Amino acid sequence: MFKRTALALATTAAFATSAFAMGHSKDIVDTAAAAGSFTTLLAAAEAAGLVETLKGEGPLTVFAPTDEAFAALPEGTVETLLLPENRDQLVAILTYHVIAGAVMSGDLSDDMTAATVQGADITIDLDNGVMVNDANVVTADIEASNGVIHVIDKVIMPPM
Repeated sequence: MFKRTALALATTAAFATSAFAMGHSKDIVDTAAAAGSFTTLLAAAEAAGLVETLKGEGPLTVFAPTDEAFAALPEGTVETLLLPENRDQLVAILTYHVIAGAVMSGDLSDDMTAATVQGADITIDLDNGVMVNDANVVTADIEASNGVIHVIDKVIMPPM
């Protein structure tokens, strides 16, 4: 099962959009910006004061929710999180999507856990494709100069 999943992830990564084709020469932020489908994530990182961290030396692994993933949150959630008084909550949510170190799809194993920068663990499930908690990895192994991006279809929330 793992080999089939790894092969599927490799195939998905090989067919990733051309915006990611030269991603490894750009940092995580510039790679995400070039893709064009992470404007909400990047705006949230800016509001949270995390852009410089994501442009830093790394390496970091980012499970990056798409704009559609943010749009699927209850109405008003993103706008509320972007308010200055909610910065701590926004930082917690965004850093829950980041792991220190570069973790490629080949490094994953079923039911493994990984500590996020936020401090809580995420769980990787390989039973039905690759999932991070309850989000599906839709594109894996997008290399950046300071780490790797895995695109997910849902915003994952840290435990309360």
